[in-house]
Amino acid sequence: MDALLEQIIADFHERPLPQLTRRTVELPALTNKIDTVIGMRRTGKTWFLYQQMQDCMERGIPKECLLYINFDDERLYPMQRDELRRIPETYYRLYPLHKQNTCYFFFDEIQNVDGWEPFVRRLLDSENIQLALTGSSARLLSREIASTLRGRAITTEIFPFSFAEVLTHQGIDHDLFRPPGAEKRALYANRLHQYLLQGGFPEIQGVEAPYRQQILQEYVDVVILRDVIERHGVTNIVPLRYLIRHLLNAPATLFSVNRFHNDLKSQGIAIGKNTLHEYLEYLIDAYLIDTVPIFARSVRRRQVNPRKVYAIDTGLAQAFRHDAHVDRGRLLENMVFTALRRQRLEISYFRSEEGYEVDFHTTSRDGIRQLIQVSETLSNSQTRQRELRALVVAMEQCQLNTATVVTVDEAERIEQHGRLIEVIPAWRWLLTQT
Repeated sequence: MDALLEQIIADFHERPLPQLTRRTVELPALTNKIDTVIGMRRTGKTWFLYQQMQDCMERGIPKECLLYINFDDERLYPMQRDELRRIPETYYRLYPLHKQNTCYFFFDEIQNVDGWEPFVRRLLDSENIQLALTGSSARLLSREIASTLRGRAITTEIFPFSFAEVLTHQGIDHDLFRPPGAEKRALYANRLHQYLLQGGFPEIQGVEAPYRQQILQEYVDVVILRDVIERHGVTNIVPLRYLIRHLLNAPATLFSVNRFHNDLKSQGIAIGKNTLHEYLEYLIDAYLIDTVPIFARSVRRRQVNPRKVYAIDTGLAQAFRHDAHVDRGRLLENMVFTALRRQRLEISYFRSEEGYEVDFHTTSRDGIRQLIQVSETLSNSQTRQRELRALVVAMEQCQLNTATVVTVDEAERIEQHGRLIEVIPAWRWLLTQT
């Protein structure tokens, strides 16, 4: 094992880091805290670690002060937890002078070793290191980290590429410091349409539609198998697959477990309501979908009203369409949700007693609130009246003086009853989100 670890460490220090598309996320890297990076499979967690290594080297830290171990390396199978101690021992034997310096250890997919948690806690306490871990969402979820690492970890979530990151990946400048001209606006609008359909998973950027759909469907199959069936011991697989297809085929819609349970029952598929609730939570834990409650101060009202369901990426939703139809309105709303979700905002939807609905009410960690309506277009007079009326009612009841309407490509400033509504193209809105 020692000879193998020496070879793995030497190979890492000898190889150049891969060229990567820079993510806008940063690690906190707090003293005496373990950075844990989580998210759905194939979102780029490993490459995000490479970005952190590159940043270290740009700050003048020698590469020999960095250690990267990928526990998915088949040469390490089957590594036992009592062998983990050999990693720092081997490293410091190779670089004894670095024991006096701060070193940076990056452990990828460490959950492959049973009982890894005491090792990383001891390593953080006994050595002068900054430690970052990644893991599949199957066994390195945020709530599990909280219990197993006993408050020693701080979590960073990785999602598929944002719109800005996709433009960066394609080599397209997206600095809005200067207003873009007509040609640049047309380019942004074109790329927005692509982004709506293909989503942001790094691997499928630029892949033709049939292959892209197949790859994304295979992503979901792996999540079902590894992060739901194996992890939770699910045996009633038929209703689970029905649930996933239903949710991904109908993004940005209200979902009721009771109604879905009745639909399954009418088809002769047996499953309990409580089990369906559990399945839904499993899919949220695996970062496949997410849900949004109604905006209400009453806990009971939030509980009894149905939640809206969103895919974690619009590409997944489009890959599970039953037909070739593109519902740009739903995809646009789902895209806005994922942008808000990246910011770790408190998200809900607003519905008045009269039935007026606004897609998003958000609250930041600083207490800043905003109302966001999503509409493909306001060119239709009935649509315009409905969307603006809902926003005015919501602004009055939420005591807010401003609101936003995100459209495909329209821009306008509207005053209604002393309140300001800004209509903004989706590409511009996305590029202003941080």
